[in-house]
Amino acid sequence: MGNPKAFLTVPRVEAGYRPINDRIHDFGEVEQTLNTHDRKEQASRCMDCGVPFCHWACPLGNKAPEWNDALYKGDWELAYRRLNDTNDFPEFTGRICPALCEKACVLNLTDHAATTNRENECAITEAAWRENFITPQQYKRNGKTVAVVGAGPAGLVAANRLNKLGYKVTVFDKNEAAGGLLRYGIPNFKLNKAVIDRRINLLVEEGIEFKYNTPVNFEGDKVSEADVEKALGAKFDAVVISTGTPTARDLKIPGRELKGVHLALELLSQQNRVLAGMEFSKEERVTAKGKNVLVIGGGDTGSDCIGTSHRQGCKSVTQIEIMPKPVEGPEDPQNPWPNWPRTLKTTSSHEEGCTRRWNINSLEFLGENGKLTGVRVQPIDWKPNPEGGRPIMVEAGEPEIIKAEIVFLAMGFLKPQQPEFPSNVFVCGDAANGASLVVRAMASGRDAAKKVDEFLK
Repeated sequence: MGNPKAFLTVPRVEAGYRPINDRIHDFGEVEQTLNTHDRKEQASRCMDCGVPFCHWACPLGNKAPEWNDALYKGDWELAYRRLNDTNDFPEFTGRICPALCEKACVLNLTDHAATTNRENECAITEAAWRENFITPQQYKRNGKTVAVVGAGPAGLVAANRLNKLGYKVTVFDKNEAAGGLLRYGIPNFKLNKAVIDRRINLLVEEGIEFKYNTPVNFEGDKVSEADVEKALGAKFDAVVISTGTPTARDLKIPGRELKGVHLALELLSQQNRVLAGMEFSKEERVTAKGKNVLVIGGGDTGSDCIGTSHRQGCKSVTQIEIMPKPVEGPEDPQNPWPNWPRTLKTTSSHEEGCTRRWNINSLEFLGENGKLTGVRVQPIDWKPNPEGGRPIMVEAGEPEIIKAEIVFLAMGFLKPQQPEFPSNVFVCGDAANGASLVVRAMASGRDAAKKVDEFLK
């Protein structure tokens, strides 16, 4: 490393967010960036540890010490090449990844001040685009064809890898543009969609064909090669299924039919489409403007609903979670290293204003004249199950009513059940593993591309 003792003298500095009173009035990205000098200084903190756990923790196996070293020395192009060796689209993970590598960083384990890998990754990639280190490449074709069904992160990585190996790749997607949940689930204030468009344009220039508004459906528990060919409208040597987890977990309690109860993606995907120029009627529009908002579900999707609600002009936001409140602080004694620390996470959206409650069970949606007016909930607790397994939920207080004119259900997604496919069909990403991180979907897409290549060889 260029400065093997920098971690002793240079403190961790994050770029931080735009001021709250500024950012809640638009959908621009909330995260700021450091200047070049400070970014290189942060890269110098990577301590050249003997066993870099960041390699192990990252599903993509990113070699953070190598590109941090190149960044510190000012060789931005080398930094990008080393980063891009393992990460096809670091502009995505550099913005939205929870940075598993940083939780595994030796500096985090010893001083709770990990190297700023995620921010460094984003800065390196933006410099690569700005300095034209990323340009379209043409690859020698091998005469074989591959279809990729689903243009989310897993499908895009699989398509990119297979294209570079010489296959003629055609990507099918049911939506009007590529990206999957990157485009239709993650708000623009976390990931500007121009970042996706920039990469898709490059993939098209490199020879990948995209067919939008083209849903591909397979019926039955067992799908034959003829069924696959019929669904795709053409014969391909291999097919990659990367359709994600399309079914959100619902909450079937009394009053679910009331107007004002929505799945989270009804809000998030529509708002992103509105920002892209699509128009919706007043009856179709899902908006929190002037309303008391209740978000049911304590994860990242719920957080995205909070930030979106503020930008739409809501009156108030409350977020409830059925599970206990995570521990506050950098460590979780019940889930120590090398496990992921289940600690309290406060996002930029939470900082913008939100009442957060845990151990709350939803009992009934209440309404008048078919419209939501509130939700009857009850404090609960969790007791150990004497037979093992999932703890037992018990009442811990009297039912109460939370006033709300609109509710967003952000309780995760159901793992899809895939049919039996012929041997030349490969399933990857959330379609194979259930809902997970973007970085894990990308790793799965890379693995699928390798399996396709081995199969066709």
